[in-house]
Amino acid sequence: MAPVTLAKRVVGGSVKAAGSVAGSALAYRPQGKQAYEDTLRTLSEASVERYFNAFKDIDWNSPEFAIDPRDERWILPKVDLLGAHPWYQSLPKERQIEIGRHRLTAVTKTGSQFEQLLLLGGTQFLRYVANGNPEFRYFMHELTEECHHIQMFQEFTNRACPEVSGAPAWLMRSIPLVAMLGSTFPALFFAIILAGEEPIDHVQKDMMRAGGIHPLLDRIMSIHIAEEARHIGFAHAWLEHHAPRLNPVEKFVLGVLTPLAMRLGSDAIIIPSKADREMMGIPDEVVREVWGDGPEAAKFRRDLFSDVRMLFDDLGLRGRTTRWAWQLLGVDGRPARFRAQPANAAA
Repeated sequence: MAPVTLAKRVVGGSVKAAGSVAGSALAYRPQGKQAYEDTLRTLSEASVERYFNAFKDIDWNSPEFAIDPRDERWILPKVDLLGAHPWYQSLPKERQIEIGRHRLTAVTKTGSQFEQLLLLGGTQFLRYVANGNPEFRYFMHELTEECHHIQMFQEFTNRACPEVSGAPAWLMRSIPLVAMLGSTFPALFFAIILAGEEPIDHVQKDMMRAGGIHPLLDRIMSIHIAEEARHIGFAHAWLEHHAPRLNPVEKFVLGVLTPLAMRLGSDAIIIPSKADREMMGIPDEVVREVWGDGPEAAKFRRDLFSDVRMLFDDLGLRGRTTRWAWQLLGVDGRPARFRAQPANAAA
């Protein structure tokens, strides 16, 4: 695929286009320095040609986007593990609405907190990017977009369910330490980016494919999916270009710690924090059944990272000496055949 074709695909921003952008544009695998720099240039141009502003491209005061706590559209669809569980389905409709609104807002809030981690680590990374390196320009575009995502997610949180907590306490405390990896071990930092971006991208696409939720949340998800295609694509391209140059010890550490990051990142985003679980009134046994090690939860967790497994297989980082870590942490499985391959197609 020529770089100019990649640029044309990445700039698309509609709900329908977002899935195809993630699936086709991000399958491009640059070879060599020139191809990598061509990819960075087209991504940068795409960020200029097609971008979103949280307070310009969303009409927050539109009657269509009004938040009604009694709106039945807050009921969780069955693509959500909690929404498919018998405990949730047995609840009165009023409780399903209340819990659904809280859960969807908690995921959104956690997304904004993860984006803040990315901002901190990203600025650390950029401190050491040399003059003339095209990575600086594109990644600054990405950090600018993340600022708008944080504003967009936070504004939704304020309107929909401001009492949510979002990320678990351990993640909030670790953000400054993890952000330091942007300058000390950028390869692991970019893997951590994928550990947060892949799960929320996966969940949002599942929601949209199922018909969406509330119009305001649908608009937010469509914007995020469209721009996240570029962000995930850059993380893949950066690792493809730089990871082969790591020494054997660094490759081993990256191959072992990446599945740990995948498990921790997905759990932080998908599983409500203890404070949010208590507020929603979800019994502990339901938490274990929905997000524990049962077959449905295990399959869902594996499906989140088929793209990352494909990338690490291509880079030789998920081999005999590191595969055990992926298996131990429950994120192993069949790699995707192409970027953003739907889970049912992978099966």
